[in-house]
Amino acid sequence: MADCVMVFVTCKSSVEARRIGRAMVASRLAACANILRGKIESIYRWKGKVERARETLLLLKTTRRGWPKLRDGIRRMHSYDVPEIAAVPIVAGLTEYLAWIRESVGGN
Repeated sequence: MADCVMVFVTCKSSVEARRIGRAMVASRLAACANILRGKIESIYRWKGKVERARETLLLLKTTRRGWPKLRDGIRRMHSYDVPEIAAVPIVAGLTEYLAWIRESVGGN
C-alpha cells in the first residue's frame, strides 16, 4: 500500500481554493493542488437544517506522514467553521508519481 493520500477540501470559492492550494504547495505540505473548475452543488445538514451551497473542490496530494500538518494548515486558512478536509489513501499509482509526491513534500 502506498504511503500517499489525496485530500478533498470544499471551499466557498475558487479564490479561496487557489489561496489555500498555493500556500500548501509553497510550504511543501502538498505536492500538488488541483482546483476543479466550475462550482459543485453541495447539500448537507448544518445546525439541524438541510442546506445547499455552491462550492469549489480542491484536491491536494501529500504523504500520510504529512497529513496532520497539511490538515492543520488548511484549517488555519479556511473560512468555514467546520470545513470538509478528508484524506483518502492512494492505494495504487504510478511508482514515479508516488515518488514525486514523497520528494515534493520532503520531510513533512
